[in-house]
Amino acid sequence: QPVEATDDAFWDQFWADTATSVQDVFALVPAAEIRAVREESPSNLATLCYKAVEKLVQGAESGCHTEKERQIVLNCCRLLTRVLPYIFEDPDWRGFFWSTVPGAGRGGGEEDDENARPLAESLLLAIADLLFCPDFTVQSHRRSTVDTAEDIHSIDSCEYIWEAGVGFAHSPQPNYIHDLNRTELLKLLLTCFSEAMYLPPSSDSSNTNPWVQFFCSTDNRHALPLFTSLLNVVCAYDPVGYGIPYNHLLFSDYREPLVEEAAQVLIVTLDYDSSTSSSPTVDGTTTGTAMDDVDPPGPDNLFVNYLSRIHREEDFQFILKGVARLLSNPLVQTYLPNSAKKIQFHQELLVLFWKLCDFNKKFLFFVLKSSDVLDILVPILYFLNDARADQSRVGLMHIGVFILLLLSGERNFGVRLNKPYSVRVPMDIPVFTGTHADLLIIVFHKIITSGHQRLQPLFDCLLTIIVNVSPYLKSLSMVAANKLLHLLEAFSTTWFLFSAVQNHHLVFFLLEVFNNIIQYQFDGNSNLVYAVIRKRNVFHQLANLPTDSQSIQKGLQRKKKTPEPISRTNSQDGVSMEGSRPAAPAEPGTLKTSLVATPGIDKLTEKSQVSEDGTMRSLEPESSQPLAEGNHPPSTVSDGEPWSGEASHPRRDRRRLSSASSSGQWTPTPDWVMSWKSKLPLQTIMRLLQVLVPQVEKICIDKGLTDESEILKFLQHGTLVGLLPVPHPILIRKYQANSGTAMWFRTYMWGVIYLRNVDPPIWYDTDVKLFEIQRV
Repeated sequence: QPVEATDDAFWDQFWADTATSVQDVFALVPAAEIRAVREESPSNLATLCYKAVEKLVQGAESGCHTEKERQIVLNCCRLLTRVLPYIFEDPDWRGFFWSTVPGAGRGGGEEDDENARPLAESLLLAIADLLFCPDFTVQSHRRSTVDTAEDIHSIDSCEYIWEAGVGFAHSPQPNYIHDLNRTELLKLLLTCFSEAMYLPPSSDSSNTNPWVQFFCSTDNRHALPLFTSLLNVVCAYDPVGYGIPYNHLLFSDYREPLVEEAAQVLIVTLDYDSSTSSSPTVDGTTTGTAMDDVDPPGPDNLFVNYLSRIHREEDFQFILKGVARLLSNPLVQTYLPNSAKKIQFHQELLVLFWKLCDFNKKFLFFVLKSSDVLDILVPILYFLNDARADQSRVGLMHIGVFILLLLSGERNFGVRLNKPYSVRVPMDIPVFTGTHADLLIIVFHKIITSGHQRLQPLFDCLLTIIVNVSPYLKSLSMVAANKLLHLLEAFSTTWFLFSAVQNHHLVFFLLEVFNNIIQYQFDGNSNLVYAVIRKRNVFHQLANLPTDSQSIQKGLQRKKKTPEPISRTNSQDGVSMEGSRPAAPAEPGTLKTSLVATPGIDKLTEKSQVSEDGTMRSLEPESSQPLAEGNHPPSTVSDGEPWSGEASHPRRDRRRLSSASSSGQWTPTPDWVMSWKSKLPLQTIMRLLQVLVPQVEKICIDKGLTDESEILKFLQHGTLVGLLPVPHPILIRKYQANSGTAMWFRTYMWGVIYLRNVDPPIWYDTDVKLFEIQRV
């Protein structure tokens, strides 16, 4: 039966309890009970929500000076965190928080103007105020305690930023009680934002989340200090602390839960589709002035706006060092097992790093200006290599590859890769001596040859990254050179080329890599030239690829005998690095969330041509299309198939075979093979073989050589100046923002947040619509 809103004795029992924790609230208030109240006595649920928000508003107004008030605020916080997901899962209730509560006896009518605020807005503003509440979530600046309680409305929250860093120099004394209270408030804030999980993914990614929109608008007077606090708390965090082994086992780290919560709130507030905006900072055309106000106004979302306006070198340095330190943390090897703390929120950090680069081009250029970018690259390659066999980590694979694709669009990234790789992070890859470029190629080869089926849609991206950096690679190691040729061998078998409409793209990408290196970096790449000479038959076979129907059918027959998409033999893998563990598949029963399909590489990137002076100009999509397909629609690798959705065994081998035309099964025809075979860019390589093969053979005959080193010495000193065709212009495929990836990021980010919040399990077993929860 409905309880009157004025019956204070009844309602107060919900938050008057002294010591409860958020876990207690979740145990005491079971899901079934919340749903029962929602269905059977909706007015009581409405009153409960309204009363809890009212208590938070009162706490924010009064400044929470007494222990009792603080306890009430925390309990209301926990209760709302528990109840909100059940309000979001029911479409009839979704508008509830955006309605005003009529005549909800706020001491008569003296505050009628306040009554007009929707409940959601009152709640968000109260949370923001409480996050800067002296002696509750921030240190009080007042010395004496004699009734000079700071008026919460007169304080300038910019003086109470939680941590030194961007725009704030003073690092407050750490206070674990404040950290705990902030964490509880941020948990509630994240729960408010999570309404997005209860709406199915839509192609229109511009539909903004009203909670985030209001919270990040000028209505929130704490937007700037809160954005800065969240960013600084994340980037200043050092999980290893003072370097005392086992420290984390002796002392509970109150900072870590706060940092995780801050990272999650930050990436959700930055969920913004930059492809639909005309924000000046997104296309990188703003000049590097220190004058902030000359930029046209950015997006309405103040968090995105502030992020895009950060411009001081020392701020960039602080952010980059912080993100790199945290991303490298899981790689830190100590001699004492488990002696150093390992963080678990690397996926949130990768999303944050992506947002920084995507919304702030000056930051992107700063990252690429020095070899610090390699401190981001190595952890990403480590995660990619480690997750390659694990179906529950497909999302992690994608975001890692997306970041590398974004970086590879800039010339400096390719140049930085030439730095020798000396840090020996134990990875399950062959031992090699070389540069960061070698590391990247070897890891990509591993992913392609021994990752699981679901990664096939990423092959185009992986090879595009190698193409983008190839003109700048000064000297590949023999191991990396062999890996590239092994990929070409695998991708140019007839059954692979004929079995799906876009498979030949992979061969085009690889040929482009070889051409770039031969034309622009011949000196120094004798290892690659030698590998090309040794595997010359692969190029001859491609040039003589049969195009008659009978041969096509015969090529497809071969596939029946070789179910493995890529042979692992003859790739001379050698010994893996010491101390490394093989990449393991997911434990059976691991939960994962589904993802929407990503756009094909042609939608994901746009072509730019590099001119003599190193500047890039964008190419019209129609000009230079080496991969044009005649009359076929442009291929999207995932063909709209939700490949992280249903169980994939029955269609396992159709993974890449799903046809680009929806009219049933696609079949290769002689005309189709001819249409692309005639465009294979083999001239440069054929000329190289024509000149060098006879010379190498002569050396072998003359000196009876079987020794590689002599031949390599000869190739090192050889030159092809004047013998090769005129160099082609360098083509870079730069990532371009699009609504497809914006939607992908939204589903991925909320999936990560859903799975990572297990204690308490805020959204577990509620009816989320943005993704499906699956067991491996």
